[in-house]
Amino acid sequence: MSENEQESESFLSHLIELRDRLLRAIIALLVAFVALVPWSKDIYAWLAKPMLAKLPAGVAMIATEVTSPFFIPIKVTLLAAVVLALPVVLYQTWAFVAPGLYAHEKKLVGPLVLASTVLFLLGMAFAYFLVFPIVFGVMQTFTPEGVAWMPDIGAYFGFVVNMFLAFGITFEVPIAVILCVKAGLVSVAKLREIRPYVIVGAFVVAAVVTPPDVLSQLLLAVPLCLLYEMGIIIAAMMVRSSAQTESAL
Repeated sequence: MSENEQESESFLSHLIELRDRLLRAIIALLVAFVALVPWSKDIYAWLAKPMLAKLPAGVAMIATEVTSPFFIPIKVTLLAAVVLALPVVLYQTWAFVAPGLYAHEKKLVGPLVLASTVLFLLGMAFAYFLVFPIVFGVMQTFTPEGVAWMPDIGAYFGFVVNMFLAFGITFEVPIAVILCVKAGLVSVAKLREIRPYVIVGAFVVAAVVTPPDVLSQLLLAVPLCLLYEMGIIIAAMMVRSSAQTESAL
């Protein structure tokens, strides 16, 4: 067999494995979705709880589109299914890339994948349990007299997804910092040097992705800055540990 044929066969085998991994991830997502569908209304009620708790007595959210009462709970259920199937999806991703990694890279990637999953879920929990009650309370407080505050369920779902993504990604900052240092893209000293710019950038990002009140922006910007500092500390510890290991050899 020629070298070109071997390369073609190897490429084809990788494509087949990628297809199999994707199918397994999709099947896990579908199984989770089908299992959760009977509780779609309950899942939506749980997601809407922070908003409903801040609405005036006797006031409920509304559906301005004909299909919203059906599709919004289904979309919420799909979101829950993605979270539920996330460990399987990440495992399939890890299993696909692991054979091409060095031994020391395999030791690093596994904990990073687990940590990134936990941090993303923590970001979502932070938004749901702390940020949403505060934001909706502020909105309710500043609603003018004579205005009926009755949010649309479709708009509410879009707002919730955007906030989940914003805080989930924010909580990934330590992972991004560690990866940049380990890849040699930036040094720990440089990360400390650009700290003032990162703080300014954190407040700019918070102003863009959160509602236009100072408290909501602080709830995103402050954790982002703290998580950046956490990433620097962990990266510095890893660099120090690697240096000590190399000196011992």
